[in-house]
Amino acid sequence: MRLLANPVVIHAAIVLVLSGMAFIVGMLFIRLLRRSIEDEAAISSEAKPTLETLPLHLYNTVIQQLKQQKQELQEQTQTEQRRARTTENFSQAVLSNLSCGVLVFGTNGLVQQSNPAAKQILGFASSTGMGADDLFRSEIADEVRCVLREGSGRRQAEADYTTPAGEQRHLAVTVSPVPAADGSLLGAACLINDLTALQQIRRQQELHGEISAERALELRRSLTTISGYAQQLVKNRDPELAQQLAADIAEEAARLDRSLGGFLTGKSVDAAAQSAAASHG
Repeated sequence: MRLLANPVVIHAAIVLVLSGMAFIVGMLFIRLLRRSIEDEAAISSEAKPTLETLPLHLYNTVIQQLKQQKQELQEQTQTEQRRARTTENFSQAVLSNLSCGVLVFGTNGLVQQSNPAAKQILGFASSTGMGADDLFRSEIADEVRCVLREGSGRRQAEADYTTPAGEQRHLAVTVSPVPAADGSLLGAACLINDLTALQQIRRQQELHGEISAERALELRRSLTTISGYAQQLVKNRDPELAQQLAADIAEEAARLDRSLGGFLTGKSVDAAAQSAAASHG
């Protein structure tokens, strides 16, 4: 009885009982937690079936759909590639058959693409990788640089041009910016027209105009001379002098007729034009 009345024994007994109760509660909690985890795992496995749990016919259906989508994607890709090749071939065909030259400059100022007409007009076997200064050596190069630097609108220029072989040509050039879809600048397109033949026609017309003015002056002088002879002939009473004046009038009229005949046939004009061109050169 004294042992049971001892406070230390009583305290130890209480601690032992509480420890046993805590152990039992812990075991129950662990069992409940394990059962909850097992239930969640079972529910998850039922909600997300694996390939092994799928029926065979459903598995085959999924595989067939995937194959069909892959084939459709391949066909779409091939169609887009054929369309791109067709567009590229069409663009190349158009550029190759243009009578005017086309140069495409990149943002670095170098030629990225050129058509056969541009090579023929400029006289270079290949202008790819060349700059505007190397090609034109004139104000045309300034227009190209201005478009590439400022992205400004279309610019035009005319200038004389000398090919590497020494041939003289007169070119008319239109430079336009090439914008990207987002508005940025991809480069500049240069359209080149050879106006050499037209320039020669212009110069010939100018020369013909000068020659026509000279012929008009000559005609006026001849008419003035003939008029003077005629007035002297009217006033003159000497038969010999009158005969001489008549001969002079006939000679001047014949010279005027030859001059006008040559002018109308164009022979004298061409000869005069050649001499005038030589003097201008």
